Amino acid sequence: MHSHPEAADTLIYGACLYDGTGGPPVERDVALRNGRIAAIGNLSNWLAEDVIDGTGRALAPGFVDVHTHDDTHVIQAPQMLPKISQGVTTVIVGNCGISAAPVTLRSDPPDPMLLLGERGAFRYPTFASYVDAVNAARPAVNVAALVGHTALRNNQMDRLDRAASADEIAAMRAQLEEALVHGALGLSSGLAYRSAFSAPTEEVMALAEPLALAGALYTTHMRSEFDAILEAFDEACRIGRHARVPVVISHLKCAGPRNWGRSTEVLASLDRARTLQPIGCDCYPYDRSSTTLDLKQVTGDVEITITWSTPHPEVAGQHLSTIAAQWGVTQQEAAERLRPAGAVYHNMSEDDVRRILAHPATMIGSDGLPNDPRPHPRLWGAFARVLGHYARDEQLFPLEEAVRKMTSLAARRFGLVGRGEIRIGYHADLVLFDPARVRDAATFEAPQQAADGIEAVWVNGVLSYCDGASTGARAGRFLAREAAPAGDAHGAF
Repeated sequence: MHSHPEAADTLIYGACLYDGTGGPPVERDVALRNGRIAAIGNLSNWLAEDVIDGTGRALAPGFVDVHTHDDTHVIQAPQMLPKISQGVTTVIVGNCGISAAPVTLRSDPPDPMLLLGERGAFRYPTFASYVDAVNAARPAVNVAALVGHTALRNNQMDRLDRAASADEIAAMRAQLEEALVHGALGLSSGLAYRSAFSAPTEEVMALAEPLALAGALYTTHMRSEFDAILEAFDEACRIGRHARVPVVISHLKCAGPRNWGRSTEVLASLDRARTLQPIGCDCYPYDRSSTTLDLKQVTGDVEITITWSTPHPEVAGQHLSTIAAQWGVTQQEAAERLRPAGAVYHNMSEDDVRRILAHPATMIGSDGLPNDPRPHPRLWGAFARVLGHYARDEQLFPLEEAVRKMTSLAARRFGLVGRGEIRIGYHADLVLFDPARVRDAATFEAPQQAADGIEAVWVNGVLSYCDGASTGARAGRFLAREAAPAGDAHGAF
């Protein structure tokens, strides 16, 4: 008797498989059927409509960008080229305390909510309405979402430069609870920003209390990434312990020249904390940061490049020091005139970036700003830069460890069930790339460049990016939180 060959939608043969767990690569064939991984092994007897030769290529789980501000972009530009072109198949939105939902604006969005768009972009008074909008837009990538503390404050408070009252906290909690019912991953905060800096720790603790029951987590752009970084880190730990939930420190960095070299003590604090509670971090692979133009950061000790300015659009791409000199004013005065504006800050040391990137608890998040007319190159380049520049060229870690940071570590940490590993039955989010050629092409001068060496990307089994172009297929969907984040108190998180 002859056994009938099995049939698949897609068969990828001969690729070097990086399964996402950090284990060594192995040559395997992979079959996809009905949006999932149907078989892994020697599949020479299988038939498929689409057969892809993976010889000499690496096949990895689709990358999870754990730190994005793509909240409105996934709806307005659902082809999501900056992300799909790097092999990203899932984005987590709602970071740094700012989210597109639930939001009701009284006037223009406060800083830094304006990073997500103008007033008209905020059309989701409930989290459920945002979920519906994402699914209606059918983005090319999967979308999972946090709820922003600043967004909740904006909904319930007449001004943001004070602590919330008990009634306001109760109203914020009710909105957060609605979001958790509809699959929000958890709560994010941006305590460094003026819109949340006046919130005492107790306000965030009270808001975080509903998270544990929902199996959700807490992520934070800490109150300081400068001199007070250890105090800010302790505050984040306290909030997590109080609410009994996992904590993720967003874009961990040592900002400002006085802080350079302190990554050693910051990571030592992280390691101590990981023995007591589930806590991890993400970072982007660059030594410059980018956000709105913040007067507190105009100190004269680091170069600042203006990326956009509402009153003075003509200065985009120029250094703040140059603009100030041309105007014959101090940098502080020039910054006041330019706002609202965006900026890139040359404020980190490469040694600190490497130390944080290489730490086993660190995931990769682009922190890209898709609405920025001259975005930081991390928007288009972050994941390819980790694979090419840091793993292959600098040998900061092996390629399988780079892949683990971008896949299983992120999926487990955020409770994304059935994603982040190449495993039978898992969703077929996959990226095929050339390990010899993969590199970031985006630069600070020309930031909107797709990465090299990403050859094919599948989202939920559908070929979505191939040979340097979108296929036009968009198979992403909203991912509701399905499970509590994995990991225990002993550093597995």
